[in-house]
Amino acid sequence: MAKHEEKKNLANFAGEQKIIPVQIEDELKTSYLNYAMSVIVGRALPDVRDGLKPVHRRILYAMKELGLEYPRTYKKSARIVGEVLGKYHPHGDSAVYEALVRMVQDFSLRYPLVDGQGNFGSVDGDSAAAMRYTEARLASISSSLLSDIDRDTVDFAPNFDETLEEPKLLPATLPNLICNGSGGIAVGMATNIPPHNLNEVSEAILHLIDNPGVTVKELCKFVKGPDFPTGASIIGTAGIKSAYETGRGSIVIRAKTSIEEVKGGREQIVVTEIPYQVNKASLIESIADLVQAKKVEGIADIRDESDRTGMRVVIILKRDAAAQVILNQLFKHTQLQQSFGIIMLAIADGRPKTLTLKEILEYYIRHRKEVIIRRSRFELEKARDRAHILEGLLVAVANIDKIIKTIREAKNPAEAKASLMERFDLSDRQSQAILELQLQKLTQLERYKIDEEYKEILSRIKELEEILKSEKKVLEIIKAELKALVEKFGDKRRTEIQRDESSLEMEIEDLVADEDMVVTISQEGYVKRSPLASYRKQRRGGVGVTNATHEEDFIEHLFVASTHDHVLLFTNKGKVYAIRVHELPQANRTAKGKFIKNFVNLNQGEKISSIVPIRKFEPNKYLVMMTSLGVTKRCELGDFDAIRKTGIVAINLHKDDELISVRLTGGNSNVFAATKLGKAIHFPETDVRSMGRAAAGVRGMSLEKNDEIVGMEAVDKNDYLLTVTEHGFAKRSRADEYRLQSRGGKGITNLKITEKNGKAIGMRAVSDRDDLMVMSTGGMIVRVGVKDLRATGRVAQGVKVINLKGGDKVATMTCVEAEDAPEGAAPQSPAAE
Repeated sequence: MAKHEEKKNLANFAGEQKIIPVQIEDELKTSYLNYAMSVIVGRALPDVRDGLKPVHRRILYAMKELGLEYPRTYKKSARIVGEVLGKYHPHGDSAVYEALVRMVQDFSLRYPLVDGQGNFGSVDGDSAAAMRYTEARLASISSSLLSDIDRDTVDFAPNFDETLEEPKLLPATLPNLICNGSGGIAVGMATNIPPHNLNEVSEAILHLIDNPGVTVKELCKFVKGPDFPTGASIIGTAGIKSAYETGRGSIVIRAKTSIEEVKGGREQIVVTEIPYQVNKASLIESIADLVQAKKVEGIADIRDESDRTGMRVVIILKRDAAAQVILNQLFKHTQLQQSFGIIMLAIADGRPKTLTLKEILEYYIRHRKEVIIRRSRFELEKARDRAHILEGLLVAVANIDKIIKTIREAKNPAEAKASLMERFDLSDRQSQAILELQLQKLTQLERYKIDEEYKEILSRIKELEEILKSEKKVLEIIKAELKALVEKFGDKRRTEIQRDESSLEMEIEDLVADEDMVVTISQEGYVKRSPLASYRKQRRGGVGVTNATHEEDFIEHLFVASTHDHVLLFTNKGKVYAIRVHELPQANRTAKGKFIKNFVNLNQGEKISSIVPIRKFEPNKYLVMMTSLGVTKRCELGDFDAIRKTGIVAINLHKDDELISVRLTGGNSNVFAATKLGKAIHFPETDVRSMGRAAAGVRGMSLEKNDEIVGMEAVDKNDYLLTVTEHGFAKRSRADEYRLQSRGGKGITNLKITEKNGKAIGMRAVSDRDDLMVMSTGGMIVRVGVKDLRATGRVAQGVKVINLKGGDKVATMTCVEAEDAPEGAAPQSPAAE
């Protein structure tokens, strides 16, 4: 019973207080939608007609009301902010000042709307001085936004406390939305409209007025693309086209740079323009961080030489750095190149709408038509009113004596007005104007002026009536006013548009310098690459320089290749893997490197036996392979252009056999193979037919017991063959010293094996332009010119090229392109020391 009474009392109380019960879900939904629309319409998004958000519109209008029109004197920014806050914008002062500051910055707006005096920030991200220090006035171009606002061209609405009225939008002769752009984040939506060039936009508007059915594609002939205040370059036009046709798109902006040569054989990258909204100081800092982290190498110093004449950031490169490669790396890793997402969203017809280029221009034309029509109506009303007054004055002038008599006979002004209205058929306003007529107006000259003014007013009335009757005349006025605006404020395009998008599709080679590297793989499987200049040339018999000695590991493979090359890694198990040279870890000569299995998935017991650097997978190229048991195989190079990360089979091996050597040929070379016990065979490559990857090959050489192949080359008759033995001897002989045989033979003598020189460990084809690099099991390397080794007969034992200590033996050898450095030259990098 008590509960029933309590509910009854609550119901009565709710009825008295007019409380309406609602579901909390419904209330939250309604309240949030109201809030969202308030933010969208009242704060975050610009109006398509004048291109302004409420805060910007209120600032400009308040400045006009303060009399801060160009070229009048400046006033403190604090005064302007206070005026805006107190009359129109009841929000934080910092928000208003920040909006004012942005309208001053020539790096934020393509056509700044406010003329500032003092520190209004910089492209380096410096904030503006406090509002009490800076001064401002309207920029000259702002007159095109505010002109005719006092002629009933736009609607006004009460301000926040309903004590004043403010414009809902501005007349805007300037197509501000598209020329200055806009950015903002609302609830569930955002806008990001880039700025454009006034000349191009005006040409598009004029063309659209004359050709209403024009397509967006045709308008793009006039509006080439965004034109940012900071210049720079737009790469490609696909994003521009998408944005103009759909309202959304993404463009790539790239800094304007040049490569300059400076003293000492160095180069430097000079940045003169950066992408829109990029902080220059942060950009420089990010480049420095990349250098510090060694993600970009080759930069020696960065200087900011910008001054009042323009931007100039100088990136000084190291002596041997590849400028274009470093520039490509900076484009990839810094804001020297960045994307700009275009979202052309604005308030149109009272709601947010994503607009195409044509729609934005159409809304501008529609707005200007309404402004001109309302202005014409306002002026027509004023003109008719003035004509009415002038008609009365003309009556008075024509009957001046009677007018004076009538006035003199009246007892008071009210009676005089009534008498004039009755006697001369005048209106109340005409009679009042006659009573206020000064005596000087009765002179002949003044009477003439009244008559002329009346004629002019009649002419103006006729003109305004014709304007209001003819849409064509309205459009002609729009065109004329727009042309006048362009003549006064139009300028050249700042942002270059590069239609070729190929530079965006950077291959990895674009980010890596094309330089020769010495790549080494140790017996335990550690790989690294070092600049070729790290190894200076010595005379034969030198003691060499240290290379990666640690514990009992030693260099097993060494070759020279460009960082842009593909490397085919053939294993002893007959498989082949592929990697790029630049993917291998770069280290100095004494570093250990990284384990090869970090880069290729070698199986258990599998090790690298032969390496073939490939620049391109060209047609009519072949790979010739030979195993330790003398089996030979030939395949087309194209069969290896798509190698999985897990590798593919290169040759099917017999039991106990291993792949020893693989060489690239042009299809008409001769095959030369040398054995450990000093034998060699020389036969035409064409003796081995081309076969598929899964084939096992054919016999290339018949071996004696305990003998095995130590090297195989593809040669012609003019090549020299260099054989190195385990005790550090080398012998150079011409290929034509070895007669051609048929494949499968036992071969002929290649080297006289003795206890002094030891067994053969390797053989290479060489020329006088080559250097021989020999590595010992102890990690010593010596580099000598091949031309320093005199040519001998095929059965000679050779000459010593490296002095070995203790039980050290030669582990491997290779040949590289000769250097021109003199004997004993200082190393060219710290790695050579």
